[in-house]
Amino acid sequence: MASTAGKTITCKAAIAWSPGEDLSVEDVQVAPPRAHEVRIKILHTGVCHTDAYTLSGKDPEGAFPVILGHEGAGIVESVGEGVTSVSVGDTVVALYTPECQTCKFCLSGKTNLCGSIRTTQGRGVMPDGTSRFRARGRDILHFMGTSTFAEYTVVADISVVAVTPKCPTDRACLLGCGITTGYGAATVVADIRKGSNVAVFGAGCVGLSIVQGAVRNGAGRIIVVDINKDKEEWARRFGATHFLDPVRVVAESKMSIQDKLVEMTDGGCDVTFDCTGNVGVMRAALEACHKGWGESIVIGVAAAGQEISTRPFQLVTGRVWRGCAFGGVKGRSQLPDLVNDYLKGDLKVDEFITHREKLANINAAFAHMKKGDCIRCVVDMSI
Repeated sequence: MASTAGKTITCKAAIAWSPGEDLSVEDVQVAPPRAHEVRIKILHTGVCHTDAYTLSGKDPEGAFPVILGHEGAGIVESVGEGVTSVSVGDTVVALYTPECQTCKFCLSGKTNLCGSIRTTQGRGVMPDGTSRFRARGRDILHFMGTSTFAEYTVVADISVVAVTPKCPTDRACLLGCGITTGYGAATVVADIRKGSNVAVFGAGCVGLSIVQGAVRNGAGRIIVVDINKDKEEWARRFGATHFLDPVRVVAESKMSIQDKLVEMTDGGCDVTFDCTGNVGVMRAALEACHKGWGESIVIGVAAAGQEISTRPFQLVTGRVWRGCAFGGVKGRSQLPDLVNDYLKGDLKVDEFITHREKLANINAAFAHMKKGDCIRCVVDMSI
């Protein structure tokens, strides 16, 4: 088979032409990688709520037309000049949180955020300010530096990490966002200790990953809060000790969910997590924290223009409000270890896959995601 290195590839991609519309699976031209860029043949991708959020038009950084997707894994097809971190044929995971290892952020030891390509990534272009995608005679924007809803994509070399080929790409892709985000939030960002009282608001992929991280760290009570009562079985399967439906709590006890959690935990939770993106829930999660040391971690992304609020006294009395991206995990340095944990049986991944679709049916994957019985739908990128 003739090499495609250095050539433009025509392949299929799911293009979001306008907000609120179904994705259109059609031909796209993918230019070869330039210096410090990598072209990946995407084999599998997860469909995440962040993709749906941007497609809805509520994302303040959302721009169209764009190829969405940020939870993908595949094989390196070709590399540009100066690329040394990965090689042709490597099994890789695309990283929406890059790691250059040289900027102020990477060198700080305080964060997994990287400042090297943040501006261009936010504008939907490669670091040189241009796109590698064209369809219908016009440029198509990149998404989160990854655009995994295409059979081939181009990423910066700091936005990809090689992992062992022993891990199937339909599993490895899920470590590109949801599972790592939740598990890392519990094991890297939060101070969960043996016996800690933990509350998790939202029992989707991220929330359930937090639960398994809390179990690993030896938490005592792990309380999952979700309005979908069908999520209780899922929560307990991953290690939750309690499940609360906040609507039922109010109806039966006449207490707010935060008051109920304070009552259950003798003063409040040590750590709470919001995975919903609902600013009202974010407030409840903070106010469910224990006075003096409780910490609430915001993971869910709220719609443009929304703000969080609480009485300042909640913070004056020692509660901490903080957020995190990608679970505080540094993709190039630490993600391979999570892949190895999965292979050793120390990290659940298979259990998250509830639905599967082909690229041609990617809109069905979005439909699955909106239903309560879906944790993650994995899309096979072969046509």
